[in-house]
Amino acid sequence: MQLRFPGGRGKALTLSYDDGVVQDIRLIGIMDKYGLKGTFNINSAAYLPEDAVRERFYGRMKLSEAKKLYIGSGHEVAVHAYTHPFLEKLDSTEVLSEIIEDRRAIERDYGTIARGMAYPFGTYSEQVVDILDKCHIAYARTTKATFRFDLPENWLTLHPTCHHNYENLPLLAQSFVEKQNKWGTPELFYLWGHSYEFDNDDNWDVIERFAEQTGGHDEIWYATNIEIYEYVKAYERLEMSFDKKLFRNPSAVDVWFEHRKEVYCVPAGKGLEI
Repeated sequence: MQLRFPGGRGKALTLSYDDGVVQDIRLIGIMDKYGLKGTFNINSAAYLPEDAVRERFYGRMKLSEAKKLYIGSGHEVAVHAYTHPFLEKLDSTEVLSEIIEDRRAIERDYGTIARGMAYPFGTYSEQVVDILDKCHIAYARTTKATFRFDLPENWLTLHPTCHHNYENLPLLAQSFVEKQNKWGTPELFYLWGHSYEFDNDDNWDVIERFAEQTGGHDEIWYATNIEIYEYVKAYERLEMSFDKKLFRNPSAVDVWFEHRKEVYCVPAGKGLEI
């Protein structure tokens, strides 16, 4: 028995970009063009002041710019710590403050429930992970590339597939799109980065090609980080009889799975007999 993503799909794809910079405007335009979805991780203490004069299209957004871009976009806004520190170098009280203050500001400014996170600099410690759990953070992304398409083993140390500057990104994307998984296991491509890097490296063509290559495939579910987390947790809550003939879905979303090469859907709040 294997998890299937919504619609019975075997693959999912998500993006994660950090810091709330003005280049996110262009990035979201590309993502929307090809139907990709993702998560934008914000440091709420680092907005450009509203009265600042922007000399060039670079750097952090003003809060008003960020709200205009993200609210209603279909993309997720998540925690990135209030001031972007090395969390593992802080004491527990400071870590708690960084997470809670950022989450509180995001929820106030964007009218959302902020349960996701990306670690500043990608670094963390056991103490930091424990504090995130106590703050009811559902997942936290690192910067450690796996170059694989596995679902996370630990959502609070969620390792991405790769950064967008990975030299073999086109081949990896091609493998993800074209691969036929004979074992039937679900696959997730998780791309991360900072959108200002496309300006720094003069390589916006990298993300444009990736989006064109991976977007628009019926067998891929395009989702935000939190949507994938919540769907996997809904699947894990699926109740079944010992002989796997009776199923009950206590969650609020339809859940799909494959069993003996047949794909089934258990509707939200309902049961299924096979």
